[in-house]
Amino acid sequence: MRTHTAIARTSLAAAIAVSAALGLSACGGSASAETPASTSVSAPAPTATVDAVSGGSSAVALDSGFTAALTQLGLTPGTVGSATLADGSVSFPITGGTVTLFDKDSGYRPFVQGVLLHEGSGLSLTAGSTTVELTDFTIDPGNPARLFGNVSVNGELAAASAPLFDLDGSTLQPVTMDADGAAVLTGTRVLMSAEAADLLNTTFGTTAVTKGLVVGVATLTVDTK
Repeated sequence: MRTHTAIARTSLAAAIAVSAALGLSACGGSASAETPASTSVSAPAPTATVDAVSGGSSAVALDSGFTAALTQLGLTPGTVGSATLADGSVSFPITGGTVTLFDKDSGYRPFVQGVLLHEGSGLSLTAGSTTVELTDFTIDPGNPARLFGNVSVNGELAAASAPLFDLDGSTLQPVTMDADGAAVLTGTRVLMSAEAADLLNTTFGTTAVTKGLVVGVATLTVDTK
């Protein structure tokens, strides 16, 4: 019984790792991963389903160009809630989510579906008496792959579930497993979305924030137990 349990746990961990890897590699990666669902292909049985992701974290190593742009604009980055900022990297705990993986070769699209939730944390940008908070992130590996979140200005909600960042997984490194059995995915680029750039420019009275500005490189650690 103990052996069967260990095998099942290892198989589930591998399935989650593959699901997450394929989901993030679809972020700006191969066109086949991003093709909308085909009406000629019925939904097959999923190869892996994780109904409840138990935890982990999404960390972003902030790009030097992004931090330089913040300095030039007089913006000071900070954290909200359970997020942390240290050594040039900001980290947000994963609070839940679900992942479903279909066989890529089946032709069914999108072959990776689901979300990763980060409730109760976020990033803040402050200039003078104005503070913008980007919180409660949701990573969606769909077409296109994006990160959504709530936007507040000086404590007042300005936009709910807004598309904040575009995700480019074309530089994703091979998935590894850490000592605790969590899937670790490094290399996805986080880019400023057009919507977020417009909002920040309007709020802070500038035109310097541009769509596609590289915010940083993400490392996701997804619990598999």
